[in-house]
This record gives sequence, structure tokens and C-alpha cells, in this order.
Amino acid sequence: MKIAGFDIGGANTDVALVDFDESGNIIGVETNFIYLPMWIKNDELKEALKNLIGSNMDEVDAVGVSMTAELVDAYRTKKEGVMDIAKKSVDSFNVPVGFVGLDGIMDISRVFEEPMKVAAANWIATAPMASKIHSNCILIDIGSTTTDIIPIKNGKECAKGRSDLERLKTGELVYSGTLRTNVAALVEKVPIDGTMMRIASELFAVTADIQIILGNIGNEEYTCDTMDGAGKSIDDCMRRISRVICGDMDALKPDEIKAIAEYIYSEQVKRISEALLEVSKRNHLSKVVITGLGMDILGAKACELAGLEYTGMDKILKKEDCVVAPAVGTAILMEKYLRNNPILINYNYTRHL
Repeated sequence: MKIAGFDIGGANTDVALVDFDESGNIIGVETNFIYLPMWIKNDELKEALKNLIGSNMDEVDAVGVSMTAELVDAYRTKKEGVMDIAKKSVDSFNVPVGFVGLDGIMDISRVFEEPMKVAAANWIATAPMASKIHSNCILIDIGSTTTDIIPIKNGKECAKGRSDLERLKTGELVYSGTLRTNVAALVEKVPIDGTMMRIASELFAVTADIQIILGNIGNEEYTCDTMDGAGKSIDDCMRRISRVICGDMDALKPDEIKAIAEYIYSEQVKRISEALLEVSKRNHLSKVVITGLGMDILGAKACELAGLEYTGMDKILKKEDCVVAPAVGTAILMEKYLRNNPILINYNYTRHL
């Protein structure tokens, strides 16, 4: 059986095509993603979903979907976003489609009845994979935009917060990521000439610029838009960082700009580490499983700063598949749901055609 697992985010839509044998064991995984800013291109979602599967369309037996894109400001409410994304997902395929919710996989009828259970629930799909590495641990999944910090006890997630709003309160969600975070949201001052200088609260640069300057990522990994519409070279990124203190490449030396980048990077790691420690102390957990685009760049560093032992999810997945771990987890949850409810899911799918 081949199942396509999608994780539809505000900026990126990820897919994992997972092959299972008759016993539900994974025998193959193919992953891919596309940059799709849903705040302006949500009308292109159906085409994007089909394109991500591509020539594998005839081989796909079912589709699982997790989402976080319901928050984009193209939608007036998260409920509206969930309903739109769910409908477009079902309309895109002629196979059963299920959705990751707080209680596991939900069919489209349940999504229409309880849409908020599906909103930003992709971490529900990732947690079971982390539990295969450690039954008692914290999952930290750092993507392009956000960081999920999910406690797991006795093999089950036990997050105190059940929505983004609640998880921001509990430290289980940090709105800070590898690529898209506005650097002005991370610091109020930066070091220059031996003093701390206030910054401009403009959207001049993002964390992807920091990563390029520090050599943490290559140009091909800078997948989001640049804030000035220019390129993604080191010079381009340095120019954007220089603007954060109302400077430019004439006013600042490369070493000064790099020092600013290093400081902003350290402050981002510190913020993630603080939330990680909060979750660790509250749940009495000391082991961490790291995954996502920022697993090494930010996740490992945050664990080291917090003094916590960590293991990469690449212990059970290929490194590149860790970047889209929620999509892989979504496919796994969908396969399990199909095995347990083959008649039910086919009935619900047919009923809503």
C-alpha cells in the first residue's frame, strides 16, 4: 500500500510517499516539498498537492493530511481555513482522504463537525515517531517558521496545550524557526563597536539570512522569499542584516555584520532553550528527540545550552526525511487508520464525493 502524507503549512507544503507492506511495515519513503505561501496562493493548493505526487498518482491508495496553514491571514478565522484546506484536499484526489486531529485521523465529516481539532495538529503525527526512539522524552521539531516542543511519557504525547494559543502559553510552541523569523522579533539590541545598539523594527531580514552568513545552510535551503526581493548570496544576506541597524555595506564591515548575525543566532537558540527547559522541568523529562529543518542548526544547540541529552530522528528516518517528519507521520497514522477502519473510511469518502 502506498500512502501520501501531506503537511500543509502556511509557507511550505510537504509530502511523504510511504510504501507499506501487508503488516504495516514501512518499505520505502520518498519526500518532497514546495514553497507555497498560502496567504497569497491558497487558490493554488489543489494543483500543488497533485504536482507533489506527480507520476505516482495512480499508485497512491490513500491520502493523509495535517495542516497549520489555517492560521494564514487569507482566512478570517482558523475554522474557515481548516474547512477550505480540507475541502480542497478531498477534491484533489479520488482515493480516501483523512486528516490528522487531536484524537488521531478524522474523516471529512468529522472535520466539518469539529474543525478546530484539526487546526495546527501536525505535531500529533510526529510524536509517535519520537516515542519509538525514547518512550519518555521531549520531541523538538524545528521547521522554517516555528518550533514544537512536545512532551512524551510512556510512549504517548502529553502536551499540556492542545492548540497553538494554549501551547504558546505552556512553552510547547515557540514561534521561531530556521528561515522565516523576522530578526527584529528576536532581539531589541545588537552589539556594534563594543556597545549594544537598538535595532529598527522593520522586516528587513529573516533568520535564513543569519543561517547563510554563518554557513549553516546553503542557497538551495533558503527556500522562502527574501525580504527585499534580491538574491541569497552572502553579500545579499549581509546587506539585509546591515539594514537592521539602519546601515549598509558602506557603513559596516563584513566582520561587524557577522558578529551581529552570531549574536542574533545565539539569542534565538537561547529562546528555544528556555522553552525546552520549561517543558523539561514541568514534565521531569531529560531526553530529547530532535527533528525538522533546524534539528542540528537550532535544536541540538538548544539542547546543549539546556544541558539535555538529545538524539536525532535520523536514527529512524533518513536525514532529508526528518525535514518533513510530520508528513511521514501523517502517512503512518493514515495507514494505521485504514487497517483498523477499512469499511468506515471508504464509506465516509464515498458519502462526501
